[in-house]
Amino acid sequence: MSKMEVKTSLLDNMIGVGDMVLLEPLTEDSFIDNLRKRFDHNEIYTYIGSVVISMNPYKHLSIYTADKVEEYRNRNFYELSPHIYALADMAYRSLRDQDKDQCILITGESGAGKTEASKLVMSYVAAVCGKGQEVNKVKEQLLQSNPVLEAFGNAKTVRNDNSSRFGKYMDIEFDFKGDPIGGVISNYLLEKSRVVKQPRGERNFHVFYQLLSGASEDTLKKLKLDRDFSKYNYLSLDSATVNGLDDAANFRTVRNAMQIVGFMEDEVLSVLELVAAVLKLGNIEFKPESRVNGFDESRVKDKNDLKEMCELLGIEQAVLERAFSFRTVEAKLEKVSTTLNVAQAYYARDALAKNLYSRLFSWLVNRINESIKAQTKTRKKVMGVLDIYGFEIFEDNSFEQFIINYCNEKLQQIFIELTLREEQEEYVREGIEWTNIEYFNNAIICDLIENNQNGILAMLDEECLRPGTVTDDTFLDKLNTICAEHQHFESRQSKNSKFLTDHSLPHNCFRIQHYAGKVLYRVEGFVDKNNDLLYRDLSQAMYKANHSLMKLLFPEGNPAKVNLKRPPTAGFQFRASVGTLMRNLQTKNPNYIRCIKPNDKKAAHIFTDSLVCHQARYLGLMENVRVRRAGYAFRQAYEPCLERYKMLCKQTWPHWRGPAREGVEVLLTDLQVAPEEYSYGRSKIFIRNPRTLFFLEEKRRQCLEDLATLIQKIYRGWKCRTHFLLLKKSQVVVAAWYRRYAQQKKYQKIKSATVVMQSFIRGWKARKILRELKYQKRCKEAVTTIAAYWHGTQARRELKRLKEEARRKHAVAVIWAYWLGLKVRREYRKFFRANAGRKIYEFTVQRIMQKYFLGLKNTMPSMSPIDKTWPVRPYQFLEGAHTELRRIFHLWRCKKYRGQFTAEKKAIYEEKLEASEIFKDKKALYPSSVSQPFKGDYLEINKNPKYQKLNSVVEEKILLADVVNKINRANGKGAPRIFVLTKNSFVLADQKTGQVKSSVPLPDVCSVSVSTQTDGFFALKLKEGTAAAAKGDFLLSSDHLIEIITKLHRTGVNRDQFNIDISDEFLVQFKQDKVCVKFIQAGPKNGSSAACKRKNNRLLEVCVPSP
Repeated sequence: MSKMEVKTSLLDNMIGVGDMVLLEPLTEDSFIDNLRKRFDHNEIYTYIGSVVISMNPYKHLSIYTADKVEEYRNRNFYELSPHIYALADMAYRSLRDQDKDQCILITGESGAGKTEASKLVMSYVAAVCGKGQEVNKVKEQLLQSNPVLEAFGNAKTVRNDNSSRFGKYMDIEFDFKGDPIGGVISNYLLEKSRVVKQPRGERNFHVFYQLLSGASEDTLKKLKLDRDFSKYNYLSLDSATVNGLDDAANFRTVRNAMQIVGFMEDEVLSVLELVAAVLKLGNIEFKPESRVNGFDESRVKDKNDLKEMCELLGIEQAVLERAFSFRTVEAKLEKVSTTLNVAQAYYARDALAKNLYSRLFSWLVNRINESIKAQTKTRKKVMGVLDIYGFEIFEDNSFEQFIINYCNEKLQQIFIELTLREEQEEYVREGIEWTNIEYFNNAIICDLIENNQNGILAMLDEECLRPGTVTDDTFLDKLNTICAEHQHFESRQSKNSKFLTDHSLPHNCFRIQHYAGKVLYRVEGFVDKNNDLLYRDLSQAMYKANHSLMKLLFPEGNPAKVNLKRPPTAGFQFRASVGTLMRNLQTKNPNYIRCIKPNDKKAAHIFTDSLVCHQARYLGLMENVRVRRAGYAFRQAYEPCLERYKMLCKQTWPHWRGPAREGVEVLLTDLQVAPEEYSYGRSKIFIRNPRTLFFLEEKRRQCLEDLATLIQKIYRGWKCRTHFLLLKKSQVVVAAWYRRYAQQKKYQKIKSATVVMQSFIRGWKARKILRELKYQKRCKEAVTTIAAYWHGTQARRELKRLKEEARRKHAVAVIWAYWLGLKVRREYRKFFRANAGRKIYEFTVQRIMQKYFLGLKNTMPSMSPIDKTWPVRPYQFLEGAHTELRRIFHLWRCKKYRGQFTAEKKAIYEEKLEASEIFKDKKALYPSSVSQPFKGDYLEINKNPKYQKLNSVVEEKILLADVVNKINRANGKGAPRIFVLTKNSFVLADQKTGQVKSSVPLPDVCSVSVSTQTDGFFALKLKEGTAAAAKGDFLLSSDHLIEIITKLHRTGVNRDQFNIDISDEFLVQFKQDKVCVKFIQAGPKNGSSAACKRKNNRLLEVCVPSP
């Protein structure tokens, strides 16, 4: 970038103060007021030096687009307005270019937007790093790990619809080019107590609701689950559905994310089985049962849920049932088995559910780590992202809040240490003398909690391991004894008398003065939650399961590796994890994002001062500003500083030719800034007080206004001069063009007058010559005319003579012709009267007949036998011939049409003709069957291998094969059967197997009965006394009724004895009883097909839809 290129800065167009270090005056009220002012203008990010304060806007803002990513890419941190992308870019460039491992610490209370902030950091890094198939795969896996962990580790709380109920630290690993090659995720303190109990208005973890809402019916059937949330005791119903949260769609997203991360289908199913098992576990209830020794023993009430859970996990039901009823305590040489009462059984059930879910969550994290870990063993650069609970102060604070606040104390301690160290390193690097900064060191609070001898966690572990009766009250007594004199510990029962009358401090509570304020802890549940005890019997029962994950989740249940040592407590494990995390963070360059939620209503445009002030206090933001301002409030490299303020000095404006530092020295000397207000470093200028910076900014603003005025003046002068010159030039051009136009017009007039004069002279000359030529022409024409008249007179005389001669010759011919005619007529008159009339009549009739036949030839109808057209008769005397010719032509074309038939087609038409004789005008179904050809073998039994068995049984040629419905007398319903007709018998067989059910010889069929309506029902009546008649008649239904009965009638042995009864009411013999089949017409609403219903033992009613 060139020196003259103007850069933007967070000081330009600033709403409020973009960097709290520059806030003047610095008070808590001005701090909150600045945050509110920026929040009202959708400026949700504010700096405290290199720390980013992020306000949750509770709405979508268009500040995370691809253009924004490019805008902040490779830009200085203070170059643009505050944004989370600026911090992510600074961290990524430090890692890539300076080979410094980075960590980004995101803190804040639930609902402040920590999870979204971590997603934005990861998405920005993914967008600006390298491309390539392998790199894109790694980036996609890192990003898709979030939906999986959110489903299993996030829940709806009263403060946040997607609250993280665990702490997450992700190390993203990069190669030497800065491309991601893998990652490692660490989880801290999953809130597993939420599995068995949720506060009012909150939900269990998302995955339970997503599974029940989004899984397919087949998946739920495999998992033995129902979609109804109310059937599961572990799911709260008052907040089961959340507005704006689509659990079904989120379940599909999680399944897709698990596939991208690398989970196999069987692994996904195994995970869902364990989730279903937790739900089933919550439905197991117990009842007391008295024993002989007087003790109560717990028994499972309803074993159905226990059975289904055991089937999901592959556990023997008796083993798990015994584990809920008995507890085995092992000493060195003996085992003691004791019974569990109902309360202990419920405790064991809930402990198993919590351990099963938390261990499943840890397994998921490890499984994701296997998929996203770096494949190469070369040295890697690391960027850590920490998303963990913020400081929590509730009305009722318990063990979870205690260890969360302990973690935040450690983070605050390392924040102060690293911030001061960073300040000191920069001062040393720039050659500026270091001055000690006074600040509150919270090491004393951390020591109160984590001291190995007298720390609260150590005393809690000691109390849990102590033999004898251990309760929360004995733990509080111990705290009151040992920590009474500590200045940050308060208890009403301690030896310190000043708290004896403090009614805000209940007897069963203690209070710790954290760096963020005082927090009251209720000791109830501290011992149980720290113990986190799971009975060994349950661990061993889980280990015996056949499920693929259970042996991995419960390794302590292995009978071959029984460990009698007590497992480490929850507090001990968390303290060790926090220690590891702190050591990890101290090896990296820290970057901080402090998340704040503006209101408790989760609504946009609402800023609650008291809530924001409360969060600012326990996040230590004011302390952060004071530490940052204890040295120099503002620092900037010489080049951008000179570029920004060079217009304030005549010597540096517009160009400074020397080194940038000398230019800054000249500038500050000229402005008469006090020397104690700034210091010169090796590459930066350090300004102590924000007032000095604002003084420079105000001078710059005034100078820019003067420069703007000067630029406007010069521009307006240039614009006016340019306009004048343009007008002058235009006037010259217009004048030149006008003079040219005037001369052209004058020339045109002279030229036009000359042409007119020339034309008049030429016209006069031409007319004179024309008159002379006309006179000469008239003289020549007069001679010609006189000669023509003379020749004409001679010709007319000769013509008159010739005409007279011709008239004489013609008169002679005419007289001769008349004479000959008269002579002939005299001779012929005697014969004419006798024969002329008959001859004329015969000639006329012959001519009419000839014309009739020629006309008939041209108007002959088509050769189709069904064409009934015929030409109109022209004369009435031709009526007989006309009718006979029509009959003869029809017989001839029918013979021609029949001559084209094959034997098969002839047989089909004979069947159609016979069907017409049987059913025409008798059966309403017949007209619809006329256009349908008789196919016969509809099932193609000879070709279909499915009916091979039936084909082998029927040896004769198959005339008809179709699927019919055999009507059951008991209920009127039809069963599908294959109907096969041969020359000598018909067969009914099972549709699926092809097995023959009945075979009846055709001579045994005496008649068939059908209705007159459009249904397909028909009854085959058998002769009494025959073997086939033992089971009774057959009542069948078919879509090809007309064809079946026609073929039966043609194939029957004796057609005269084969009766076809067409009636709407007939009797059918079923074994020993006769049943009346009655056909009635129903409305269209009853369906499009006939339905048979049983009315009583003697009546079957068939409802036929009206056409």
